[in-house]
This record gives sequence, structure tokens and C-alpha cells, in this order.
Amino acid sequence: MVIYLDYAATSPMPADVQAEYAQALHLVGNPSSIHQAGQQARNLIENARAVIAGYVGVEPMEVSFTSGGTESINTWIKGRVFAHRKARPGEDVFIALTRAEHHASLDAVEWLDASGFATPLWIDVDSDAVMDLAHLDAQLSAVPAGSVAGLTTLVANNEVGSLQPLSEIAAIAREHSVPVHLDAVQGFGSIPLSLSELGVDAMSISAHKLGGPVGVGALVVSRAASPLDSLIHGGGQQVSRSGTLDAAGAVAFSHAAMSTFERSPSEREQRRGLRDALIDGLGVLEGVSVRGSSNRLDNNVHITMEGASGEVALYLLDAEGIYVSTGSACQAGVAESSHVVSAMGLGDQAARSALRFTLGYATTQAEITRVLEVFPSVLERARVAGYPS
Repeated sequence: MVIYLDYAATSPMPADVQAEYAQALHLVGNPSSIHQAGQQARNLIENARAVIAGYVGVEPMEVSFTSGGTESINTWIKGRVFAHRKARPGEDVFIALTRAEHHASLDAVEWLDASGFATPLWIDVDSDAVMDLAHLDAQLSAVPAGSVAGLTTLVANNEVGSLQPLSEIAAIAREHSVPVHLDAVQGFGSIPLSLSELGVDAMSISAHKLGGPVGVGALVVSRAASPLDSLIHGGGQQVSRSGTLDAAGAVAFSHAAMSTFERSPSEREQRRGLRDALIDGLGVLEGVSVRGSSNRLDNNVHITMEGASGEVALYLLDAEGIYVSTGSACQAGVAESSHVVSAMGLGDQAARSALRFTLGYATTQAEITRVLEVFPSVLERARVAGYPS
């Protein structure tokens, strides 16, 4: 039995999405061309844009398709900093975030810092990787008014699954006139999200976390948002991004979103039940700690293990046909200590021992039962093997 429990890394594409994608791929036409074939492709793009817009509470024109979550996040963070510097030349510029963000945000901000464009304004998280609201307010108060180009935060931590207090974060940021961007790559499709209701500037989402194709995402930017500089020029096909639009990818993205949001409440409840069964079964094992807030994604289970390496346990599970992750899957395929667990203040040993299980639409009770049968032996063998040097 092959058991895939790494949906947070990428979600298998369901048959209905594959069918829509394949049909759209037969269409020939550049969406920017004015002949009929081009306009047919344009219609597919605009219909898909309207579907995505409906799920995030915006107008279609506020959705720009991108190559994925990483591009969307970089476009907002860097574009916001560059626009802010133009508006306030010669002044210090800060970008606020926590050390528990996804590397798409962390690496973008570290590049801005190393290049002299902006200074990170670090916000603490608690032991569940939830942003410390008091520290957020204190940090925004500690710098000159108007110097913070923006704040970026995960909707849900991509490793430990903790949901962030988005309304409270947005309210504090508004008090300091700081624009807010949501990294919703993990949260989109799992919890209701409305840009307008939350009162934030922007949101980044990705298709392949929902069962859509890799290489398609979107940056959602409110018309009332603080300005961004575009990072990609050459055609002006969209407000925030140039480049020929991928009509088939947009169609598959919108169909995957519809499939995800229209799943019945009973299906979602069943997945939560499987998640809780896995939490209960792993949490009773000696030396295993379930990490993250109880207010978490309905498909996420994250653990640390005393005396065992997450990397070793991952390989032992892999040998059993069980596919999981040590954390974020976006570090060029190299297992490493969890920066999120480190940011939570749990120490190096815990950071090296992390495992993430993420469930999806095809996960079954039989699969969870099998994982719980196998895991005690995996844990014992991982402890004997010790830590890779």
C-alpha cells in the first residue's frame, strides 16, 4: 500500500481536474491575440479569474495569475518595497514578518536586506508558531511612522498548521497604516478567506496545493491597496505582471478551487476526524509531541520526536511506502532542520526531529490505521540510527 500524506507539498490532481485541464490544452490561441482563437483563450482566462475572485471576496480585475505562490509572494514583498522607496526616497524602509514564515517570504526579505533595499522588522511567535500580537504592536510602534512598507504573514503555518489571528493582525497594522499581505498558499481552500472582509491589501495563492497544476498561482491585490512596482515587464498583460497568460492552467486552477470549496461538510468533517485520529495515535507515543495550535488546518499533523531524526524517520517511512515531510518541501529536495520549530523556541534537537503529515481528499481510514501500526517501529529504529552528521 502506497500512502501519500504530503498534500501540503503538492496535492495529486483529481480526475475531474485532469479532464478539464486536458480539454483546455487543446485550445490554440494567445489570450492577447485579437482573432477568434485568441479571444476564446481570453474568455477561458476571464472566466477562471472570476471564479478565483469569488472565493477570495474581490472583483476579477483584482486577481493576477502568476507561476505560483513563490512568484506571487515575491511580487508583493519586493514590489511593495520598491514602490515605498520611490515614494519616500532616502528614508529607512522596513518590512515586517516573523521568522516562522515560508522561505518564499524569508528569502525575499533577506535578499532585500542584503541588497540594501529594506530592513526586516522581526515579530515574535509563540510556542505554537502563532504571531505575538503585543510584540507586533510594539515593533510597529518602535520604528518611525510611515517607514514600514508592509507586513506579510502566513494564513496558516505551512509546517505546524497553526492558523494566525488574521483579523487582529490586520487591525493592529491598520492602526499603524501598514499594508498587509497574506501568504494563503496553505490556507486557501481550507478556511474561508475574504480580502475585503479582512481588510488586507493582498493575498498569494497557488493551484497545486488544491489539486491543480504546478506552475499556476495568483496574486490578489485590492484596488485600494498601497501601490506595487511590477517585477516582470514586457507586455502589460495584467496589472501586476507581464507575460503570456496560461489559459489551460487558469482553467485547471479554477476547477480545482471549485472542487475544493464545494466538497460537502461531511467530507471535511471526515478529514478532521482522520487528522484527529492520527494526532491521538502519535501523541500517546513516548517522547512524541504534537506541535502547533489546536486552532489548526484540518489536514495537518506535526510532531517532534525525542532522540530521533526527522530525516531518518522520513526515509524509514518511505521504505514502508508512506510519504511524509520533515517540514517545508521547498528547499531543493534537501531535508534540513525546521526553521519554524526553531522560531517556536523549542531548540535544535526538536528542530531536527520534526515530521509533518498532511492529509487530503483521497486519504482513508485504512491509511491512517496503517501509519499508526508502522510508526512505533519506525520511531524505535530512528532512535537507534541516531542523527545524520
